[in-house]
Amino acid sequence: MTEIAARRAAGAIGGVTAAAAALGLGYLTADLSGGLWPVDAVGVQVIDRTPGPIKDWAVRELGTADRPLLRVGICVTLGLAAALAGLIGSKPGPRPRRTAIAVTALLGAVGIFFATVSRSATTSPAIRLLPALVTFAAAIVAMDLVLRSLHRRSGTPPPAAQPAGFDRRRFLVTAAALAAASAGSAAISTVISTGTGEAARTKFRVPRPSDPAGPLRAGVSVDVPGVSRFVTPNPKFYRVDTLLQVPRIDPDDWELRIHGMVDRELRLSLGDLVNRRLIERDITLTCVSNEVGGPYVGNARWIGVPIGDILDEVGVRPGADAVKSTSIDGLTIGTPLSALDDGRDAIFAIAMNGEPLPFDHGFPVRMVVPGLYGYVSATKWIVDFEVTRFEDFSAYWTDRGWAVEAPIKTASRIDVPKGFATIKAGPAVAAGVAWAQRRGVAKVEVQVDDGPWQEATLAAEDTIDTWRQWSFRWIATPGNHKLTVRATDGSGQVQTTDRAAPRPNGSSGLHNTVVTAE
Repeated sequence: MTEIAARRAAGAIGGVTAAAAALGLGYLTADLSGGLWPVDAVGVQVIDRTPGPIKDWAVRELGTADRPLLRVGICVTLGLAAALAGLIGSKPGPRPRRTAIAVTALLGAVGIFFATVSRSATTSPAIRLLPALVTFAAAIVAMDLVLRSLHRRSGTPPPAAQPAGFDRRRFLVTAAALAAASAGSAAISTVISTGTGEAARTKFRVPRPSDPAGPLRAGVSVDVPGVSRFVTPNPKFYRVDTLLQVPRIDPDDWELRIHGMVDRELRLSLGDLVNRRLIERDITLTCVSNEVGGPYVGNARWIGVPIGDILDEVGVRPGADAVKSTSIDGLTIGTPLSALDDGRDAIFAIAMNGEPLPFDHGFPVRMVVPGLYGYVSATKWIVDFEVTRFEDFSAYWTDRGWAVEAPIKTASRIDVPKGFATIKAGPAVAAGVAWAQRRGVAKVEVQVDDGPWQEATLAAEDTIDTWRQWSFRWIATPGNHKLTVRATDGSGQVQTTDRAAPRPNGSSGLHNTVVTAE
């Protein structure tokens, strides 16, 4: 490798290490201050501005991997831009160095801009911008150190006509120091965020509910390996949201404001909330993004304060028909007021399956409303609850083409056997789950190939707000077979065969699976 080529390569590598050091320091600052890391600020804006069909595809095909992939993509893009800046700055003369610094400053300014326009419900502008400002300053300083290390020890660049020699040792020391700064910042940040966050969560003790759910009814589970567990473990519960970094809120700092079309405004700390009447309920949640037969549904045991109690206390004024709830990240959700005061177990949840809410699922407080898809009811990390009218606001998801109101549709899923599985010919079993929150599941039927619909065996019903397991025994003859399932809800309505995509108000159609019997 010629001296010029070596210097250019060093410039590109140095640009990447400078960017890594700056981003690492910015990440640490975000954890310490509660501000917004520039990568996440850009990522949230990408999510908010992504066309609906592309976003739907990402949820369907990538699941929870979409967020880390987006983060990686942004970091790679920044790394390439930083490498280009370092390559430009490696050329001899003051002008290339100034250009490289200008490119670096432009990248930092982009981060500041996105942090400025990012939504947030509670973080002050100064705190929200701090990580981006630190990243901006660190990037310029780090890039300047890299470019200085690429010039002769005297600091005077050689004329353009001369071979562009540089002190390799000095460059390697600079690059190693920046890489160490990046790794050290990431490690410290991990320790801080994990340790501090978990300490805040574990110190919260779940109080005993005054109205407990009691033990699960006997027979709510079918004895078929591979069927979704009746109670979904917290780590297995689906997560769909717009955040790249999950909030880790100190419960001592959390407050919920209830206001709007009410007789008296109310502000509640977590201590205020847990000292109220608490109920415990088994409730199945479903995401509107769930495709037919998809994974975005789960059942858990929740503890929380009835939202109806709060509404009775504050006094709802005539004319109100909606609630606009806001997450700490500024995301808004619109919920029909009728779903919160009609006697169903809509709650401000503080616990999930016997423990404090996981951070992924809204710690310290979230909304849980039976019978509605999550995008109109299940606000996580909630900090604001405004009683209002639908005509006076537009929520985050309705701005993006989703329906204003979205009751959950009757649905069913085959868990066993999996699609394209090979099974033994002869006696066989199929099993799965069905749900129709607020109506309950009255019957499940299975069709083998093009044969008649045959009634499956239902497990015991826990409540009309939970899913219901089912099993079906059949004789599998050698060859390929298609199994199709449908449910009938408690009102007598049979699950529709009309196929519809999730947008705008939930998918519909019948789930089927193809297996081979040998």
